[in-house]
Formats: sequence, C-alpha cells, structure tokens
Amino acid sequence: MSALLAVAHLEAFYGASQILHGIDLAVARGEQVALIGRNGMGKTTLLRSLMGLVADCRGEIDFAGRNVRGAAPEDIARAGIALVPEGRGIFGSLTVEENLTMAARPGRDGRQAWTLTRIYELFPRLHQRRGNGGHQLSGGEQQMLTISRALMTNPDLILIDEATEGLAPLVAQDIWRTLGVIGGEGIATIVVDKDFRSLAKITHRAIVLSKGTVVFNGAPADLMAQPELLERHLGV
Repeated sequence: MSALLAVAHLEAFYGASQILHGIDLAVARGEQVALIGRNGMGKTTLLRSLMGLVADCRGEIDFAGRNVRGAAPEDIARAGIALVPEGRGIFGSLTVEENLTMAARPGRDGRQAWTLTRIYELFPRLHQRRGNGGHQLSGGEQQMLTISRALMTNPDLILIDEATEGLAPLVAQDIWRTLGVIGGEGIATIVVDKDFRSLAKITHRAIVLSKGTVVFNGAPADLMAQPELLERHLGV
C-alpha cells in the first residue's frame, strides 16, 4: 500500500509549551489507524496539526504527494482530509439536511460516492430527523451528523477525535459499525477513542502517544498481547 499521509519530525507548540516531540508516522490509502493514549498526551494536537489548526507546527506533513504543513485548513480540507472534531461542532441553527448539503462537494479526484441518499441509507435516523435543527439532536445523532458531514466532502482521509465519547453503548455500536463501512469504502481513517478493544476490531494498526511521542506503532493484536504496555499508557 502506498503512503497517503507521511509525517516526519512533527513538532507542535502552544506558545512556549511544546506538545508534540518529533512525531513520525505514515498512513496508507484505505488504512484504518487507532490513535490512543491517556488524556493530555497530544492526540488532539496531532489531529489539529494535520488539519492545519495549530499555528506553530514544524516538520513535514505530506498528503497525497503534496507538502501541506503550513497550508490553510480550508486548503487541506480541499486536498482530501476531513476532521470530525471532539465536541462535534455542528451548526445548531441549521437543519440536519442543511448541515449536510453545505459540506457536499466532489472528492479530490472528482468522485461523488457520498451523497444525501447514501448518508440517509447509512443513518436512517438522520433521514427521520432531516428537518430538525442541529441543536435538537441527541449526542449520538450529533455524532452521526458530524461523521456524515465529513463523508459528504468525499475525503481520502478522515480524522475522528473521540469517536464514541459520552455515547450510550447501543449508539456507540452504530458508530463502530459506521467506521467499518467507511473502511470498506477505501477511505483512510485515524480514530481517537478510549475504547481500544472496539478500535482493535476495526483498525489495521495502533499508534500509542505518550507525552507527545510515539511509544508504540504496530498491529492492534501485538498491543493487546502486551498488557503491561496497555496498563502503562492506557490504564486498561
């Protein structure tokens, strides 16, 4: 598999505080990657850096053969990366359908695989609620909408921060099912979540961050076989 995303020596700063310390990683086309670690270890900062949302970011970020480090977030989005942020960030004053249609565009290569029809097939609940405002949705419905909005951009890579945080178990199962569908479509993903065992079932690789550095990068099964590493860096 060829590398879709290649990151080398990535450092990120908030003022005088350095959060990322020389991150190296690569994601292949269609690869599903779990990004895990305790709170405050740099996971969100890494996703925000890839999306161009960290002002002081150093190193190399190559995406689809183009150096995007330092590019504006909107240019990175047009290049084929979509972000599902922690906290969801939907527009509460817009309806479900308006949230989706405002994001709709062809992918980088012109493909339009994800349409309103496909989204409503994937999430029938959103079809039922399509005329409701974003502020009227439950937390699970908002997460469905945020993932769907990212899909409507027909991206090559989706970054998902805290995929199931705060969701009821049955709703979380819907999200995991959806991520499996996304993987089956050949879209690469980097997924942050605390439920590593569920992540391990749908991802090809796990990356563990600790204090802004990569301390594990390998198959989820290999990480599951190291309980002392899980306990030290995940508390599970």
